[in-house]
Amino acid sequence: MDKIRVVGGRPLEGTVRISGAKNASLPDLCAALLTDEPVRLSNVPEVRDIRTMGRVLAAMGAEVDFRVGGVVDVKAGSLTSVEAPYDLVKTMRASVLVLGPLLAREGKARVSLPGGCAIGARPINLHLMALEKMGATIAVEHGYVEARADRLHGAEIYFDTVTVTGTENVMMAASRAEGVTLIQNSACEPEIEDLAQMLNAMGAKVSGAGTSEIRVEGVERLHGASHSVIPDRIETGTFVAACAIAGGEIEIRACRPQHLRAVLDKFREIGVRVEEGPDNLRIRAPRVIRPANVTTQPHPGFPTDMQAQFMTLMTQATGTSTITESIFENRFMHVAELSRMGASIAENGRVAIVSGPTALSGAQVMATDLRASASLVLAGLAAGGETIIDRVYHLDRGYYRIDEKLRGLGADIERLT
Repeated sequence: MDKIRVVGGRPLEGTVRISGAKNASLPDLCAALLTDEPVRLSNVPEVRDIRTMGRVLAAMGAEVDFRVGGVVDVKAGSLTSVEAPYDLVKTMRASVLVLGPLLAREGKARVSLPGGCAIGARPINLHLMALEKMGATIAVEHGYVEARADRLHGAEIYFDTVTVTGTENVMMAASRAEGVTLIQNSACEPEIEDLAQMLNAMGAKVSGAGTSEIRVEGVERLHGASHSVIPDRIETGTFVAACAIAGGEIEIRACRPQHLRAVLDKFREIGVRVEEGPDNLRIRAPRVIRPANVTTQPHPGFPTDMQAQFMTLMTQATGTSTITESIFENRFMHVAELSRMGASIAENGRVAIVSGPTALSGAQVMATDLRASASLVLAGLAAGGETIIDRVYHLDRGYYRIDEKLRGLGADIERLT
């Protein structure tokens, strides 16, 4: 099992290019199930979760071809199965996104209850409630969701809690349903807009994506299309945090600053110099990092996927910071590992009080989930001595060659196999 070795103390300098968004690519791949014509996706990150989704689609009979340079061709001409098996789904929660497309196209689906990072329960009851309103009959037995529908019909869906994957599942199901579907209190993330753009390129009629109410007018069939995936806003934010904690000055290219407004505002608040271009950022680390308080919120608020990285950065701030996690109930597992490195963090439920600055020292630590693993890499950049990060398969699920990208900026980092 691979590990990552980081020796801290080197400021970052140079240019880094952002990969496509994993959290946009996954629903886009699932949307390819809605048509029997070829679909081509570009700017897809070559990370572990994408390969896993490719295997999920292939298990259903789709032809999935991963090409050089982040291009993926999918042709779901005739499906041989409507089952997403446990052995594949157990490692990745996003596998549940095949449920909506399969129901819309085939009228039936059997999908294992999803796995993924152990950061909270993240139930899919909202997905199932919405699909039932659209006419599906659903049973949960033996760890599988079994759903059937002769033809889904439009409905008014109100989500009690904002759900990104729930919104995506309903958007895909509604695109081939009979009539109009209104999704209220829908997620507003850029990845939702990206999926809407792809569906519309395939002939769907989706409007309102990026707002709290999405309207989908169902059509009889969808056709093939080509679509370029948006840049990964969380990878962008992670590299801003890396420069801030390691010191130095970098340029981040092929990104979309408008997708990171709350994050960039918070970085400016703590003293990071941020210059925005249309598709790039210039970042200069502050000499003194100021403390700040953060509460994670659905988009356009501060994203939960940046919470662990920001907490690590606050260990180097001069003063006390409060981090409140409002999205997931178990997303402070990185606190114990940061404490092993010398961080001063007090937990109280969903609130963490970070006192700084503390001199971090290299240690052997263990990644517990995707974003926690990124936070440990950042801690290693600031720590004295050598940090060894175990279980980096979590990191590989969502970051494309982050060790190589950081090494290109001057970091002393390597992968140990």
